[in-house]
Amino acid sequence: MTVPTSTGNKSLLVLGDSLSAAYGLDIHQGWVSLLQNQYPQLNVVNASISGETTSGGKQRLTSLLEKHKPDIMILELGANDALRGQDLNVSQANLQQMIEACPLFNQACKVILLGVQLPTNYGPAYDALFQKMYKKLAEKNSLLFDPFFLEPVALDPDLMQWDGLHPNSEAQPVILERVAPLVERAVKNLEAN
Repeated sequence: MTVPTSTGNKSLLVLGDSLSAAYGLDIHQGWVSLLQNQYPQLNVVNASISGETTSGGKQRLTSLLEKHKPDIMILELGANDALRGQDLNVSQANLQQMIEACPLFNQACKVILLGVQLPTNYGPAYDALFQKMYKKLAEKNSLLFDPFFLEPVALDPDLMQWDGLHPNSEAQPVILERVAPLVERAVKNLEAN
């Protein structure tokens, strides 16, 4: 599958945490760099930072939006909030504000929301709330959404780093394969408007 070349230079901003910042890898091995390679007609800006929370992302977002005015924003935050046991109502409010911010800088902006799941030691009740948070945001805002974008790699030890939390270099093309259809749909939606 390829994005039509008639799109011109559309800007895509990725705001994420270590899962998008290629933690433990050369940055060029990460799925975001691979996305840029696969779609050279997109200007991909990776503003992901390892350890980033929704509050940190929210604080940085305005200046990123002012600078890049993205046509597409991939929002991949929330895991670090949950790993710290933070109030998920606050996390959800932060994500909602970020979703609402993008169209203020570029009215055409399409937001893609990437969700994750927590390790089992956080308990089923908290994880259920965490999953519900992403689902609510996606439904409320009619977003392109993947509830668990690491699903194809997360349970395969051969595709994970030693910590069991971060995908290794072999996993990155698999993650891109999972995310790419959402990016393609976002581009098609832009062209339709």
